[in-house]
Amino acid sequence: MTETIQTGSQLTTSKQTDESGGTSTDLTTNGVIRSAWKRHAQAVNWHHSYRLALVMFDLAAVLSASAVAVTFTATPYAGFEEPGDAVDPMYYLIVWFGIPLCWILVLWANSSYDRRYLGHGTDEFKRVVRSSFIMLGIVSFLALSFKTDVSRATVAVGLLCGAIFVALLRLGARTALHKARAHGRAVQRVLLVGSYPETLEVYRVIQRSPSAGLKPIAIYVTEGASAVRGLDTPVPVYASSDIVSTAEKVRADTLAVCGRASAKPSDLRRLAWQLEGTGRDLMVAPQLTDIAGPRVHIRPVEGLPLLHVEEPTISGMSWLVKNILDITASLIGLILLSPLFIATAIAIKVDSPGPVFFRQSRVGRDGETFRCWKFRTMYIDAEERQAALMMENETDGLLFKIKDDPRITKVGTFLRRTSIDELPQLINVLRGEMSLVGPRPLPADNGDFLGDVRRRLLVRPGITGLWQVSGRSDLSWDDAVRLDLYYVDNWSLTTDVQILARTVGAVIRSKGAY
Repeated sequence: MTETIQTGSQLTTSKQTDESGGTSTDLTTNGVIRSAWKRHAQAVNWHHSYRLALVMFDLAAVLSASAVAVTFTATPYAGFEEPGDAVDPMYYLIVWFGIPLCWILVLWANSSYDRRYLGHGTDEFKRVVRSSFIMLGIVSFLALSFKTDVSRATVAVGLLCGAIFVALLRLGARTALHKARAHGRAVQRVLLVGSYPETLEVYRVIQRSPSAGLKPIAIYVTEGASAVRGLDTPVPVYASSDIVSTAEKVRADTLAVCGRASAKPSDLRRLAWQLEGTGRDLMVAPQLTDIAGPRVHIRPVEGLPLLHVEEPTISGMSWLVKNILDITASLIGLILLSPLFIATAIAIKVDSPGPVFFRQSRVGRDGETFRCWKFRTMYIDAEERQAALMMENETDGLLFKIKDDPRITKVGTFLRRTSIDELPQLINVLRGEMSLVGPRPLPADNGDFLGDVRRRLLVRPGITGLWQVSGRSDLSWDDAVRLDLYYVDNWSLTTDVQILARTVGAVIRSKGAY
């Protein structure tokens, strides 16, 4: 499916010949028109309707929060001693118009409607939380300045409910957006620019995350058509002397320059000039993968944007909070789930002879081994029968998995589908051997922890993690390792909360649970 056109060796800009025979820059395609009223609209426009919907959702959420706060924490006669007194119209004006409008403006000022943060990542929700704190400061400042007798309970409940309602409605909007993107709508059509190996790597990374809304539709190879001659490429490939013309031809609204797309640093700057006024976005994808945004900072030096990559943060106050939450949650979980544990133990005993729990040696933090607790889901001779089933192994790497494993009991099938068999690992969390969230613990008897895989031992293994919420046993070994290493390199409390929330959906869907 390779398609090539005129060969080019580097990024180039469009020029036109003037009447005197010289060349002059075409400002309509090689520089933004200076009048702000005449600038071209963005080539990608899905975010306009989505942004309007978010404004409506946020407004409904704030009004609902005001209604909850007024109804359950105060009377509409706040500030009056007798219920029969007339209510100041200013009260209704502030509660039902002033505060909601102010909240929307604060969300807007915090870039909560910026399409760069919509539909993917946690930045959108961080800005919602930040806006809530700003609203708290504004209300407190106004109450102090005008010496208003404001109910503290009303303010607290209103702002807290506002933040929760806004976040929940935005989560619902994001779910709808992801479903639309799964059907090819609300996406940015991306033209990848660079050498073929570099563009192909970026293509594969983008394809792993369709929720990001980026759809590669073509590749522009800077080393010429000969670099892809005879290759079966995933999208059409072009080799033109004019990148912007190629973008217009394939109807791309975004250009992604991958790796070292040009031998001359000035070519990328000229390409940015050429795209000004066209409404097309320009992205640069450096050869730096699986590093999250919080670890990457741009430090310009004399006009040179340097990417500064910080070390992973797996210590400090956030790490202490994670440990406290692990111990507290595991203790509470063991107490609340004790009736379920008893019922599960009885079911296992009735279904097949053998112990209730299966304890296997696993490798934990810093390579230390521990005994991992799980409900027994197989017959007691399962390990002896594994050798005869090795030819039926459906996974690669260090794991042994069969979808219809004959060694699994009837009760065990249900326990695995619902992930109940993993709950006894709360004992390991309470003992400090595991965490609620982390890389999956690998068996100690066949684990090869050389090379990149060993890096996952920098943190404690978890009951749930990125691999559980991304497909579990359906993933290849390489993908599982990549997700585990991504978690280690980019850990944060926000990431843990996000994974725990996604775990609920993964358990309900039972995808890859066998």
